[in-house]
Amino acid sequence: MLALLSANAAKPNFVVIMADDMGYNATSAYGGWLKTPHLDRMAREGMRFTDYHSSGVVCSPTRAGLLTGRYQERAGVPSVINADPKVPDHHRGLWVSEHTFPELLAKAGYTSAIYGKWHLGYKKKFNPMHHGFAEFRGFVSGNIDYLSHYDRMEVYDWWNGLETVEEEGYSTHLITRHALRFIDENKAWPFCLYVAHEAVHSPFQGPGSPVQRGPKKDRGKKKTPVEEAYVQMMTAMDECVGQVLDKLIELKLEKNTLVIFCSDNGHAYMGGPEGYRFPLRGKKGTVWEGGHRVPGIAWWPGRIAPGQVSDEMVISLDLMPTMLDLAVAKTPKGHRLDGVSLRPVLLEGKSLGQRQFFWKGQAVRDGHWKYVASPKGGGLFNLKTDLAESTNLAKRHPDRAKRMAAALEAWRNDVTASATPQPGYVAAKAGK
Repeated sequence: MLALLSANAAKPNFVVIMADDMGYNATSAYGGWLKTPHLDRMAREGMRFTDYHSSGVVCSPTRAGLLTGRYQERAGVPSVINADPKVPDHHRGLWVSEHTFPELLAKAGYTSAIYGKWHLGYKKKFNPMHHGFAEFRGFVSGNIDYLSHYDRMEVYDWWNGLETVEEEGYSTHLITRHALRFIDENKAWPFCLYVAHEAVHSPFQGPGSPVQRGPKKDRGKKKTPVEEAYVQMMTAMDECVGQVLDKLIELKLEKNTLVIFCSDNGHAYMGGPEGYRFPLRGKKGTVWEGGHRVPGIAWWPGRIAPGQVSDEMVISLDLMPTMLDLAVAKTPKGHRLDGVSLRPVLLEGKSLGQRQFFWKGQAVRDGHWKYVASPKGGGLFNLKTDLAESTNLAKRHPDRAKRMAAALEAWRNDVTASATPQPGYVAAKAGK
């Protein structure tokens, strides 16, 4: 028993905090005007990435990539899983055949939980409880009313494991409360906590905003102005970050816990200012930098030196390999991961070398070069000198553009050939 306790003590804990629709410049930690003191503190005490990317440009794909460490196209989730049952994409989901980080960490002695947004399948067979999580509190849709917990199809969507449950409260506060409870209850052994916030996705509601969906909709009250609600939403999420860090310190777990903060895609700015993704081109849903270059911060006192800024190319696919590496957890023989461990960057001061990233079969990144395949405004861009992707250099560097276009086509063929089948989607698309 003592040997087991000693082995467990050597295994680090993991906390992944993911924001929703949070643009690159939405936080003061990245130079934005909106004050986020707890994210600022996290960056000040840890490592802030300037070249961190989501693997998708919308919700579901990035989450599939995060959970599996593989491009979401391989996992069969290349697009948003729609809330409307009439839409074929509603029938997609993350199949249990996919290996996820909670599943593989469980085999290494970890207890894992997810609180917040799942968005990887509406049917119970896709529920996170089937993917290695010991606990799930949250919602399966892309967004819910922060107060009534009804999704955009007016379906009640707040779950405890495999069943819906009535639980009053502002969703960000509920997610935080359960996250803190989980840390308290699992402090004696290795744990992995996935805090998947709804904020700052629409509907734009602060803690005191009127209910917009469900039978208790406040029909006579005006909605909180978008900008005001956005600030309240961001503030509540930032406070969650601070409470999680403080809880780890209170329990003396901070020196054995890696905390990573990121966003699932770029800013949607549905009513909000474009400054939240400045100086980047594009927004959520596009393959321009504004669609996928997002905040990324790592915190691990005593292991990650404070105040570091890394310009390494990093993608959300890297989080699973990083956790498996640090936990000494095994990947099934022959199973392919697209991400890589960030241990060299986080703990050893080393570079990962030149890398290639791909988005939607429409864009490829190779070092500081990026190629966008689009008949309207695509081309070749040097991000080192043109982060705004304003100057197409394809005519000046035709050979490079051709090579990158070929690499993009080869990647597209590869992920298509290896994609997990989605029979429900295929049947729905065929009208069966």
